[in-house]
Parts: sequence; structure tokens; C-alpha cells
Amino acid sequence: MGHKIAVLGAGSWGSALANVLFENGHSVSVWTRDEKQKEEINNQHTNKKYLPQFSFPIEVTASTDLQAVVAGAEAVLFVVPTKAMREVARQVNQLLDHKVTVIHASKGLEEQTYKRISTILAEEIDSNRLNGIVALSGPSHAEEVVKKDLTTITAASKTPEAAQLTQELFINDYFRVYTNKDIVGVEIGAALKNIIAIGAGAIAGLGYGDNAKAGLVTRGLAEISRLGIELGADPLTFMGLSGVGDLIVTCTSPHSRNWRAGYQIGEGKDIDTILSEMGMVVEGISTTKAAFELATSHGIEMPITEAIYNVVYNDSDVKYVILNLMQREGKSE
Repeated sequence: MGHKIAVLGAGSWGSALANVLFENGHSVSVWTRDEKQKEEINNQHTNKKYLPQFSFPIEVTASTDLQAVVAGAEAVLFVVPTKAMREVARQVNQLLDHKVTVIHASKGLEEQTYKRISTILAEEIDSNRLNGIVALSGPSHAEEVVKKDLTTITAASKTPEAAQLTQELFINDYFRVYTNKDIVGVEIGAALKNIIAIGAGAIAGLGYGDNAKAGLVTRGLAEISRLGIELGADPLTFMGLSGVGDLIVTCTSPHSRNWRAGYQIGEGKDIDTILSEMGMVVEGISTTKAAFELATSHGIEMPITEAIYNVVYNDSDVKYVILNLMQREGKSE
């Protein structure tokens, strides 16, 4: 017997995860703010802006009525941008009349507060309506998941039963899910890898090759780990799927919006033009600011993050900041 799942967010990742849940035998309802997107999903069974080659099963329906989507749901899956997370969670809390397992598959830090997504959800949804909060994260492109490419990700939670339920909901022969207790490390790795992906795209856009990419990713992982450990993460988490795994997939593929944004930065385009033409949320842009300010407040050295911050927010020349990184004082690894 399947479960009733509410999926909040009809972007590429929300659509892909809704499809996995349906294929696993669950009843799935998708919430979107966009009336036109709702009509497209329900009538054409497509979502062409986000996944042009994908078609929804006719049984998967969309609605702009949040109350109707969450009514009776055993689990609520949040796949909305980080900047919308608090508002949507607050609305869900007002509508829930029963306990649910809350899962999120978004990757970012809240601006100004620098809070992780699970913290936002815990603050906005009353504890007596929660069976647990789970972060679902790892190396995964929606475009490949809907084609049933082999994918492995992590369900992290302080509540083991919630992580195990999430694993049971999603796992199948092409979508493998591991459980993890370190939700801090999983969320930090998920958020900060987007910053490094912007850098990886930028060096590719500038014409640098594999040597530069490998160096950036490796040193990027080092600074992600430094901040994560300061915030209470298990160092070993960054060696796993939500750490090095997510870095590899995001820093090496044009499927990644963050990599594509970075590539265009390397080509010389300005940020406003890039974001306007992309027409989709690039989480790494806002996360760069949050991570830089958070690291500064904790006295954690993150030179790559600082370099990307200067490019994005201080209009520094990307060629200059890369040269500046290479000319830093020599030190041991």
C-alpha cells in the first residue's frame, strides 16, 4: 500500500522526485503557485520550462490550492527555493491538522539569518505536527533521474524513523537512498557546493582545463569542511554523497544551473543578465553571500567563497580574483 505524498514545488527537481514517488506506488499531488504551470501539468502532462523532454504520468496532478495538496498527506516534500521556504512552511503549518514527516530537497542557506533549511522548517512548523524533518540530498540531476539513470542520495535526519521512512518512500532499482544522522553536514555540503560550482563554471568559461577544475573542487571541499565542522558537522559527512559526491556532479556538468551561471561569468556576462536569461533560481548566488558572511562571523577562512562573493557582489574581475587566489602565500595542505 502506497503513501499519500504532497510535493511542494514544481521545478525540475520537484517534478523528478514526484515521478520517483509515483513510480514507487505512492499517491502524489504537486503544489505550484503558477496557474499556467498547473494547467500544463494537468492537461498536457508536461513541464517544458524545467524538463522539456519529460512527461508526467496522468495520475500525477498539480494544484495551486496548498490546502488541498497537503490534506491527508503522510509526508510533505518541500522543493521550493530557499528564499521561499519560510513563507511556504508557515502556510503549511496553518493548514496541517495532523502529524506529518517533513522532507526537503532544497539546497541553500537563508539570507541574513544564515540558517539551514531544516532549522527554518523546525521554527515554522509546530513540533506537535511533526514526525521528523529530513534533508534529501546528494549527487543528482533531475534531467538524469527522469531518464532512470542510476542515482544515489542521502536522507539525513536527527529522527532515525523519519530518515528510514524517506528511504522507503524513494528507494528503487535506479534511485538508491542511504540514511544519515548528520543533517548539519548534509545540509552544509548541499548548500556550499553550489558556490564551488559557480567557480568551476567560471574557470571553464575562462578556458582553463582539468587541472584548474580539480584544484578548485579539492580546495573547495576543504573550505566547506572547515565551516561545516565549525557548525557541528561530522567531518566524514563531507567525504560522502552530500559532500564530495555532490561537488563532483555539480562542478562538472552543464546540467547544473550554478555551473552554467559560473561559465557565463567566465565569458564576461554580468550577473543580472545571466539570471534574467536563465529564468530559474540559481541558489549559489544568494548562498555565496550567506556563506561568506557566516564564515566571516565565525573567523573561518574560505578564500574561494570570498573570491566568488567579490565577483558576484563587488563586481570584481573574475580573472583578477583567480590570479589573486593563485598568488596567495604558500602554505601546507
